[in-house]
Amino acid sequence: MKVKIYGFIILILLTSTAAYLPSQSEDDELIEIFHRINDEVLANSRAYETLGDACKTIGHRLTGSANGKRAEEYSFNLLKSYGFKDVKYQPFQVEAWSRDTVTLAIAPRKSDNFHDVEVVALAMTPVQAKTSAEIVDVGNGLEPDFQAVKDKLTGKIALVNIGLLPPIKGTRNLHRSEKTALAMEYGAIGVIFVNTVKGNVLLTGTASVTGGLIAIPAVCISLESGMQIRAWLSEEANLLAMIDMKNFSRMIKSRNVVATIKGDSKKYRDEKIIIGGHLDSWDLAHGALDNGLGSFSILDIARTFKALNLKPKRTIEFVMFMGEEEGLLGSKAMIERSKRNNSLEKVVFMMNLDMANNANGFNTAGREEMVPLFTKMGELMKKVEPTYKNNIINQAGLHSDHQSFMLEGIPTASPIGGIAPEALGCYHANCDRFDLVKKDEMINTVRYTTMMLYALANAEQIPAKKLDFYSTRDFFIKQNLRKELELGHEWKWGDSE
Repeated sequence: MKVKIYGFIILILLTSTAAYLPSQSEDDELIEIFHRINDEVLANSRAYETLGDACKTIGHRLTGSANGKRAEEYSFNLLKSYGFKDVKYQPFQVEAWSRDTVTLAIAPRKSDNFHDVEVVALAMTPVQAKTSAEIVDVGNGLEPDFQAVKDKLTGKIALVNIGLLPPIKGTRNLHRSEKTALAMEYGAIGVIFVNTVKGNVLLTGTASVTGGLIAIPAVCISLESGMQIRAWLSEEANLLAMIDMKNFSRMIKSRNVVATIKGDSKKYRDEKIIIGGHLDSWDLAHGALDNGLGSFSILDIARTFKALNLKPKRTIEFVMFMGEEEGLLGSKAMIERSKRNNSLEKVVFMMNLDMANNANGFNTAGREEMVPLFTKMGELMKKVEPTYKNNIINQAGLHSDHQSFMLEGIPTASPIGGIAPEALGCYHANCDRFDLVKKDEMINTVRYTTMMLYALANAEQIPAKKLDFYSTRDFFIKQNLRKELELGHEWKWGDSE
């Protein structure tokens, strides 16, 4: 009897999935459009060129800075030049942060033999802090690491790896802001992060889980400096660290940039797909990888739709988010705006491009209902470009603008590909410059994501539906993301299970 029941269930699942997949005639139509997209992008893509121009003429794109404003205007005008009449700014208030000065000095207790260490401040750290305390090595900064030193950390400065270095006590790393939150929870009065990339690379990024200023200084040093400090700690148990920093913070207005193609079908036009990526970057370099790769690919995807006069059934919004680096501020603002004007229920899907490069597949972000559709569309894309790998993974993660939509139960996805290790080491660092970007890899992201976006916008149905309040809770529990959301003050379900 059980065999018959299971067989019946499988038959239902296959039948329901098949209802979302295109027929043979629809396949042929999609393949023809995919060919047009492929030819257009290969011949006329401007993603690489416009990113290069922006890096040269604007530089970094820090939210709240003059450069950030110029980046907003650059993308707005670019979209207008591509033929979009419906381009808008979405202003929002943001607590802008920028660095001034920071120093780190290390010495044995009761000694004036201080050693200056090259250091960079993490964002959303105090406007002014002068902190002196003993160093406690917390290793990789996962919760078991903090538990191991919980009796030693109160009133001390935590030394914590940004990434995971051996010995690794867990397989899933935490975001630097979550490690900072844990450090404060365990009583630390400062954090020194050790980068895990060789080559004296300094890394920045937000140390705040909320987007607001935190109460303790958090800084980053190179891997090599971290190794020296740890060697010193093995000889001198009571090393003293002195952190002296000054920063700027004030409330300013920033703007998301939104361009819209309205759906061409009366049946579907009220359903909206958002494809977004953050335009802002940190100020240590150009931000070419993070997230010039994603945001300028989206701008070229928008150009391709206009160049080919593609008419999707569903409405598509192309969004340049600001404030992502300082706490997903732009996407959170968009969600709140959509709630106020009762348009959030129209959003049926969100595609996020954050450091998307050399795409060869997609991540369906924990929504397994989407896997058959993405797989089928990928097979059609392979008929146009046989080298496309059609890799599909289904794993949810946080810490980019898709998180704001996932928290509302909206299904999301992202292109997957890869960045060369020597370039990836420049993430958030003082070496994130345009010379790391490869044109052919940006072109791959543009052409394959354009194809998938068009297919989604024209699918008979989006298989994954918006989850309700408690189903969203269950989704995050299943994806093992509850603790991260709690650390980020984003868990809105209390102690319920």
